[in-house]
Amino acid sequence: MKKVLVVLLMLVVAASVFAGGQRASDLVKVGIVNLHPSESGYREANVIDMNRVFNRDNGYDVLNANVNTLAEQLAATDQFINEGVSYLLISAADANGWDAVLTRARNAGVRVFLFDRMINTAEANFEAAVVSDMPSQGAMAVQWLEAQNRPGGYRFIHIQGQIGSAAQMGRSGALDQAIARHANWTLVRRGTGGDTWSADEAKRIVEAAIAARENFNVIYAENDGMAEGAMTALREAGISHGVNGDVWIMGFDFNRFALRYVMAGDWNYNGQSSPFQADVIHGFIQTLEAGRSLNLPSKIVIVEETFADRTNVNQAFIDRYGLGD
Repeated sequence: MKKVLVVLLMLVVAASVFAGGQRASDLVKVGIVNLHPSESGYREANVIDMNRVFNRDNGYDVLNANVNTLAEQLAATDQFINEGVSYLLISAADANGWDAVLTRARNAGVRVFLFDRMINTAEANFEAAVVSDMPSQGAMAVQWLEAQNRPGGYRFIHIQGQIGSAAQMGRSGALDQAIARHANWTLVRRGTGGDTWSADEAKRIVEAAIAARENFNVIYAENDGMAEGAMTALREAGISHGVNGDVWIMGFDFNRFALRYVMAGDWNYNGQSSPFQADVIHGFIQTLEAGRSLNLPSKIVIVEETFADRTNVNQAFIDRYGLGD
């Protein structure tokens, strides 16, 4: 009887292993290299969106690396290639430094999709980039400022994001170009929130400007968390801000808390940066898995469209576009 039970048990185990193996063999192996969700509300929404789409229920065997430095991301990408992924999905901490690992991926037959941010590399190194147009975001913010034509011009505290990231370069570049062409636009102080786009660091930058009695009237913060940190410094110093205030506040990303500040008049501007790229990439992968080509008119696919100021933001707008709580 014991022998029969042992044989039956072995058959059950073997069947389970076989079934599991069959299931695993049907899955598409994908490596996702992203930043950590603690970076920002935008990033949290982006990671959640990726996890919603790329999972076993949707036919994927997923390897994840949510890390904030270029070195960590390159190491994870190398590891995923070694582990035999068919696809790499990358949101880069730094736009530069990727050529060698992407060439290795191409030589190994791994197809690469960029998301959220561009990488400075040859188009042969990726299938498509489903990204935010960071220079366009910066240009849209600058155009909005030009349209307001504030008497006396603009004197900026510029709070940058992670230096070298596509978001930082696009949003900073547009402002730098505008300051260069407008005689009454002045850069008063510039600092960075670092790799984590830190609200606390943004607060310290503004506090330092206040302590130095610097004359500024715009805070141009390259994400919502840093804009909120800057606002906290103004409030603690008793400096008015927003639509009827002495200092205008500008942020990026469309977090719901930020859009509520715009609606209330506490902030003046918010630039959209959509974190929802997963469905688009999923569709591309399914097309390739079916043996068809993507036939894209351009390898660059842009996913956002608008900005918010007091003239267009309301609760319906927040419900449609806002991120997070």
